[in-house]
Amino acid sequence: MRIDEFEFTKIAGAVLSALLLIFGTRTIIDMNVGHAPEKPGYTLPAPTATSGKGSGASAEAAPAAAETPDEAAKKVMALLPKANAENGKTIFNKCHACHVAEKGKKPTVGPNLWDVVNRKRASYPGFAYSDAMKAKGGDWSFEELAKFIHNPKAYIPGTKMMFAGLPTANDEADVIAYLATLADTPVPLPK
Repeated sequence: MRIDEFEFTKIAGAVLSALLLIFGTRTIIDMNVGHAPEKPGYTLPAPTATSGKGSGASAEAAPAAAETPDEAAKKVMALLPKANAENGKTIFNKCHACHVAEKGKKPTVGPNLWDVVNRKRASYPGFAYSDAMKAKGGDWSFEELAKFIHNPKAYIPGTKMMFAGLPTANDEADVIAYLATLADTPVPLPK
């Protein structure tokens, strides 16, 4: 029995069609069913704890939760006059996971931080603040920002902000110095 070209083409076409049907169906099912992550969301980097014994590490490298927001704010306020806004801009990249800082941009996960220094707390239009943040009231002064950035959950229990804080007072001061530049009229740092 001899198979001519036409018969061979029909057989090859049938085999290829069957394979396409099998693998195509599986691909479509995989695309529609999807794969949900084990834990939804994005985990922000937490400050790292370093041992001060023999490593030459300063006490500032301890976890942010080791001191109260008031104690941390005193350190930051002392560092603020000489803070480096350019370094703060680099550190602020961690914040971009949740915040935008451009004039007029809509808030994302967190409120827009353009012109945040001296702005009323929980006042950015279009952002749904937590009840705890609304109840706190007041303005975002340098000292208030220092307390909040150090450990948001300790300073305003019930806040939606999941960030654990920055690792050092220098980083906190630099970020606040950068935030002060984000305005039509930047807020001068205290002297």
